[in-house]
Amino acid sequence: MIILPAIDIKDGNCVRLLKGDFATVHKVAEDYMETAKSFERAGASWIHMVDLDGAKEGKTVNADIYLNVAKNTNLRVEVGGGIRSLDAVEYYVSNGISRVILGSVALKKPQIVMDAVKEYGEKIAVGIDAKNGIVASEGWLESSEVDYIDLSLEMIRAGVKNIIFTDISKDGTLSGVNTQQLSALKAAAGDKCGIIASGGVHDINDIKVCKKMGLYGAICGKSLYSGTLNLREAIEIGETQ
Repeated sequence: MIILPAIDIKDGNCVRLLKGDFATVHKVAEDYMETAKSFERAGASWIHMVDLDGAKEGKTVNADIYLNVAKNTNLRVEVGGGIRSLDAVEYYVSNGISRVILGSVALKKPQIVMDAVKEYGEKIAVGIDAKNGIVASEGWLESSEVDYIDLSLEMIRAGVKNIIFTDISKDGTLSGVNTQQLSALKAAAGDKCGIIASGGVHDINDIKVCKKMGLYGAICGKSLYSGTLNLREAIEIGETQ
């Protein structure tokens, strides 16, 4: 299971939100590049980066930051937030981004996901963010009536090989991952799609739980910045057999 340390960017700063609420934004690190390099020194092979401005505005805003990390570290960069077109996907992939996350378009314009998967294969992941099992979009500012498993199965049928599932109610809370919803999603996906847990990771026990469930990956954000999780230890436990 891969461990993906996370950096969320708003106004060029490394920040975290509580439950996706933009009113709770607070800075967690001084420099995104030094933070990324510290993750690399701890043994990370991937980094999960989110364009919060892009998610809110529906377009890429902080692209230069992500491309800079991809260019100046050995980390494989996974980027999401505000990616609403094939042109945006192509821009990221052609400039060294290893995986592009499509979120709101999976709900609103699934054909874009299908076209992207056809063109770029496993470089495409879908981010499914839900509250009480119901999918939200547009930087979590809009709700829907779509069940997270129903959307996941639709994306799997479209050829998506990795789904990032976030329980919004747990994001940034350090309250533990939603084992019930993750287990249900893993059971529904089977071996057809890798599941990456996002939201709620608190300590090494969450890493062990995610690994035991057979998940493909776990994203760690606030737990690293608050010191409740040691990245090197998480990698050693998560990524070894």
